Amino acid sequence: MSEQAFQQLISGQTTGFFAAICRGMLWSLSMPYGLITRLRNACFDVGVKKVRRVGVPVIAIGNLTTGGTGKTPIVATVVQLLQELGYQPGIVSRGYRADASGENDEKRVLKKLCPGVPHEQNPNRVVAAKTLIDSEKVDVIVLDDALQHRRIHRDLNVVLIDATNPFGFGYQLPRGLLRESLSGLNRADLVLITRANAASPTKLGQIEAAILQHNAELAGNIHRVSFLPTGLLSADGGVQPLTAAQNKPATILTAIGNPGAFVSTCRQFGVNIATSMFFADHHHYTEEDLRQVQLHAEAAQAPLILTTLKDLVKIPPGNTNILAVQIQTVFEDASSLQSVREKLLKIVDAR
Repeated sequence: MSEQAFQQLISGQTTGFFAAICRGMLWSLSMPYGLITRLRNACFDVGVKKVRRVGVPVIAIGNLTTGGTGKTPIVATVVQLLQELGYQPGIVSRGYRADASGENDEKRVLKKLCPGVPHEQNPNRVVAAKTLIDSEKVDVIVLDDALQHRRIHRDLNVVLIDATNPFGFGYQLPRGLLRESLSGLNRADLVLITRANAASPTKLGQIEAAILQHNAELAGNIHRVSFLPTGLLSADGGVQPLTAAQNKPATILTAIGNPGAFVSTCRQFGVNIATSMFFADHHHYTEEDLRQVQLHAEAAQAPLILTTLKDLVKIPPGNTNILAVQIQTVFEDASSLQSVREKLLKIVDAR
C-alpha cells in the first residue's frame, strides 16, 4: 500500500466495511505502541534513562507526527538566526535513509540553505554533537528531528505543528500519524504552526487552543509560519521566476512525507497540475525511476516537472525539465520573528 493510500485509509477518506476493519486493526496495534512511548518518556522523566549534556547549548527541532511538517526549512531558519546573533551553530541529525555517500536528502538540502555550517549525521546524537564541538568549534547545536530523541539534553524544544494536519488524524501510530500522545507538548518551549497560510484563521485558532489545553505555559510562545514559493531552481543551480510555470500543464514529482502540501503550494501560484508521481518519503531516485517519470509526463502532455528541493538534490543535473519550487520561511509578522530571535538569544546566552 502506498503512503498516499495509507493516509486515505487512516484519515477516513477510504470508506467501506473492509476499510473500517483495517482501521480497527490498526487501532488495536496503536495501543501497545502508545504504552511503549509512555513508558519510555516516563523513564526519562524520573531519571531511569539518563540525559547527557554536551557542553554547549542545544536547540531541538521536532514534531509530534510523522511526515513532513517543514523541519528542514525551520532548521535552516534557526541556524541563520543564530548566525545573525553572532554564534557558530552546528547541525546534528540521525541521517535516516542516507545513501552510499553517507548523506541523506536533508543534509544535502541544508548544505544549500546553510553553506559552510558543519553537519554531523549519526544515530548516536550525543557522539555526533561532541564530534562537532571538538572538531568544528561550534558553540551551539541544532538538533534536527529530535523531540523524541531524549538522550541528549536540550535547552530549547521547538515543536512544529502542521496546520494542514496538526494532530495526525487524532491517533498514534499506526492508526494515525502521532509519534506520541499530545502530552508530548508538555516538553515544548516554543511551538511553530507551519503552513499557516494553508489554514483559515478559525482553524488556526482551534489549533492554538488545543495546544494550550495540553500546555498552558506555551501562551505567548506559539507562532505562525508559512512556506511561500519564491522561484524555480534547476539541478544546475539556475533560477527561473514562478511565472515560468504559471498556467502551464505540469507533472508533480515528490518523495516527501506530505506530498499534498506541496501540491497545494504549486496550485497557489497558478500551476495547472496535469498528473503526479509520488514516491515513498526519502526515496532515492534511480535512472529507471526518472525514465518512468519522463514517460509519464510525456504521456500526460505535461513535460514540465515540478518537485521540491529535497527531491532535486537527488536528481542528476541532466534532467533539465525538472525544477524545484524554492520556498521562503515567513513568520506571520515581524513581532513573531523578533520573539523567536529573543528566545534563541536568551537560551544561548544563559549557557
